[in-house]
Amino acid sequence: MPPTTEFSADPSRLDRDRVHAWLANESYWATGRTRETHDAAIDGSRNYGVYDTVTGEQLAYARVITDGVTFAWLCDVFVANEARGRGIGIALIEGVVDELAPLDLKRIALTTADAHGLYERFGFRPLDQPEQWMARMGAATR
Repeated sequence: MPPTTEFSADPSRLDRDRVHAWLANESYWATGRTRETHDAAIDGSRNYGVYDTVTGEQLAYARVITDGVTFAWLCDVFVANEARGRGIGIALIEGVVDELAPLDLKRIALTTADAHGLYERFGFRPLDQPEQWMARMGAATR
């Protein structure tokens, strides 16, 4: 963990305004997501953050959708522009993986366009048989 930062799984610490702004305005996967939609996603997921211990400011966010027994989907991973390059992403994913470890999940999945190296550090690999995976896209993504 970088100095003066801490990982937390406490959803009450989330800066929902900041997280929504990051995802709706700065991410490539959730551009235009409404605050209402993201609040519902937060409420239905496990949520994680990395925080500056001096200012209390949230520096990073991730959420996990899971049944808590067999499968999890890691998504909405974001590190604030001003915090990048300081190991915050590593601390975030390490914290998430450690939090999920006691569940002994069969699979944790994710998608990424640009952070393969980060996730590989924690054992994520391309799918052996990606042709077996399918998705049905919702109206909002068509």
